[in-house]
Amino acid sequence: MGDFYSFSGIITSMSSTVAQPARLNRPNIVAVGTIVWLSSELMFFAALFAMYFTTRAVQGPKVWAESVELLNIPFSAINTTVLVLSSVTCQFGVFAAERFQNARTGSLWQVSRWGMREWFALTFAMGAFFIGGQVYEYAELVVEGLTISSAPYGSVFYLATGFHGLHVTGGLIAFLIVMIRVSKARRFGHSQATTAIVVSYYWHFVDIVWIALFSAIYLVQ
Repeated sequence: MGDFYSFSGIITSMSSTVAQPARLNRPNIVAVGTIVWLSSELMFFAALFAMYFTTRAVQGPKVWAESVELLNIPFSAINTTVLVLSSVTCQFGVFAAERFQNARTGSLWQVSRWGMREWFALTFAMGAFFIGGQVYEYAELVVEGLTISSAPYGSVFYLATGFHGLHVTGGLIAFLIVMIRVSKARRFGHSQATTAIVVSYYWHFVDIVWIALFSAIYLVQ
């Protein structure tokens, strides 16, 4: 959980930023620092990819194919689609934050008038759906006899997807923190908008990483 604490520290440090009525200018120091931190996270996932392909090469294609057959690829594809679309809803929330629109200005059904909170709440729900789907998939695989200790494939599968799931969970917690702080703020200004943008960087990152993981684990036979 050290990665999440680092990310929470970035969010907390922005609470002391002085709000500015001027237009939001990017990039700034916090955003650049976040990108540098995400670069280190990229190296962590690169190590997981290396572990996956190395284990696959050692085990051989025949043994690997037998384990891959246990995966529910259509279900995982649906779960992946939900996560990818959550990046779209997250970005709409960023657009609302950049125009300093905290909440919707019309009916809940008027999506075009949603603010940052509505878009982020939808993103949170889609991310939670993804985690729920991942837990369901794990349960199905355990029933089929694939556990983290049953085979080398199980070890690398659960480690790679599990660590990504922890990062998604950290992103969900970050969304909650942002929405709670924004609801308590007297006004929605530069500081709140910057926080929303930084959280979106993290969310887009975990989405891109999952696309790579899904392609390597589920599609490359």
